[in-house]
Amino acid sequence: MRALAERRTAGGRSVMVNLRESPLAWLMARELVSLRQFEAGERLRGDYEMAKLGPRVTMRWVPRVDGVGQGLDPTTAQVAARRRFDGTMAAVGPGLNDILWRVVCAGEALPAAEKALAWPARAGRLVLTLALDRVADHYRLP
Repeated sequence: MRALAERRTAGGRSVMVNLRESPLAWLMARELVSLRQFEAGERLRGDYEMAKLGPRVTMRWVPRVDGVGQGLDPTTAQVAARRRFDGTMAAVGPGLNDILWRVVCAGEALPAAEKALAWPARAGRLVLTLALDRVADHYRLP
């Protein structure tokens, strides 16, 4: 697995992402999740980030609305991503979406997520793989 990958932001800018920083990428590199599960998780994380659901740590700058992107203004793109994210989390269901959100969206390491949820050690990976399978089914990934 390559360490760096180029990603496009909603504004059309190109940024370099360190894939080794993601707990999901760490699991993928050790073959603890399948490629299909990894792609499902990355797609969910993309919707989460596009919807801007994460905590804000700096001033909220007003995005440019100049037609850059996929033909959607940032507000419409955010709303569409939020709907996809909410629909996916609902399809995954309660009990599975807790670990999914913590590891994939919040970037928590699996042991930290297990501890926060008061789960036994090594139980999180099994539940996470089940959740990622549901995400892949929801996104209709091959």
